[in-house]
Amino acid sequence: VIGAGPSGLSAAITLKKSKIQGVVVLEREAEAGGIPRHCGHPPFGIREFQRVLTGPKYAKKLVETAQNAGVNIALKTSVTMLNPEGGLSLSSPEGTKQLTAKRVLLTTGIRETPRSARLVSGSRALGICTTGVLQSMVYLKNRIPFRRPIVIGTEIVSFSALLTCRSAGIQPVAMLEEKVRPNVRWPIFQLTRWLGVPLLLQTKIVTILGKERVEAVEVSDENGQVHKIICDGVLFTGQYTPESNLARISHLELDPKTNSPVVDQFGRC
Repeated sequence: VIGAGPSGLSAAITLKKSKIQGVVVLEREAEAGGIPRHCGHPPFGIREFQRVLTGPKYAKKLVETAQNAGVNIALKTSVTMLNPEGGLSLSSPEGTKQLTAKRVLLTTGIRETPRSARLVSGSRALGICTTGVLQSMVYLKNRIPFRRPIVIGTEIVSFSALLTCRSAGIQPVAMLEEKVRPNVRWPIFQLTRWLGVPLLLQTKIVTILGKERVEAVEVSDENGQVHKIICDGVLFTGQYTPESNLARISHLELDPKTNSPVVDQFGRC
């Protein structure tokens, strides 16, 4: 199993419960658990553990469950190449080696679309990041990248970003959404009202302004008029794409529409 996030660990636990022997999870980071490790807010764990947990506690419990089930988790181990017939090229602090598996399960996750891929023009000033970077800085490194950012997007992860901002004493000046309505159901988008963050619909970020740090952004409203909003950061959220770098350099065929491996009706590459 490549990737020790929730999907990889859950898959490994399920395999062990199905009496599959020799289950190994390969994780390039120094700690297993994936993204929830730096999501310091609830609600996690309701489906798996029937209780409300913060992200770090959920990740820890998931790792413990996997280990108790007999799953072998190899940390600081990167898969550098997928080879035919289950061959894997690995790299770790101990060096490089080859591993052959009967089956390989890809659970490498997804990543948010950054500013560069969204083609947002303007300054390359400090204070521009994604939700993942923000949460890593706040919960793992105890750093605050900005104080009054503007949040781009209204997906579930966008509201996770709002909760992270709240816990760090950050007050977003607004949340922007290009569509007519938010990408989440009621009452989730009411969180903007509860936290005092204006929700601007049919509004698109056009340009980022600032020299050393972000000073403002220009946005286009539903009528095409451009306005300036003063802020000290830009937080890009969501628009997830598959983390498919490993598959891209392998022998696997990729779907050009999703950038993920082509699979059959059983999920086989």
